[in-house]
Amino acid sequence: MIVGNGEVPDGVADVIDRADIVIRFNHCRSLGAGGRRTDVVAVCNTGRPGREMTQERHWRESPGVVSATAIWCVRDPAKFSEMEPDIRRDRPELEDFCVDYSVGFAAIAAETGKTHLIIDRQVHDRLDGELRSLSSQNYVCPSSGLVTIRHMLDRMVEGDEVSIAGFGHQGWDGHPFIAEKQLVDLLVGQGRLRRLPSVSKFSVSEGA
Repeated sequence: MIVGNGEVPDGVADVIDRADIVIRFNHCRSLGAGGRRTDVVAVCNTGRPGREMTQERHWRESPGVVSATAIWCVRDPAKFSEMEPDIRRDRPELEDFCVDYSVGFAAIAAETGKTHLIIDRQVHDRLDGELRSLSSQNYVCPSSGLVTIRHMLDRMVEGDEVSIAGFGHQGWDGHPFIAEKQLVDLLVGQGRLRRLPSVSKFSVSEGA
């Protein structure tokens, strides 16, 4: 179960908590109406979010992070190092966007007895191809939510099922949310991904 930081349907907390693995993002703002269980925290490990999470004590002491057994960094440092010149040229306001803090997340994982993973750049590369086949929209990088979805789908074996909730496909303009929604809808239509019912009064939108 991958739980984004968008709208979470009413009444799905128990369904989410019964999943074999529950993945949340960054500050785990889906906790509550989106259930309580957290096994993996997938983090944006570059730029301001990565700096804040690794340097501020309250993040590692928050309920979702404390209960998790793994921290996943969604941005491959080498990939973002290669992307940096183009990003700095096209989006000069993002001067620190590619600064990597995965070493800090690895240290936190080691200190707290969690496993640490950096999602392979091949996931990002594959998504770039899929997204560009659906839309000509310019973007900086795929969202953390979509990288995590693709990573899990690539790891599936027979009998596995990947479900999502809390994905509103809106937020920061550097993510290609129009194309991301098209891709997720396509995966749902193919039966490769399951989206929980989408009627909700709960919203913690953070661009997942």
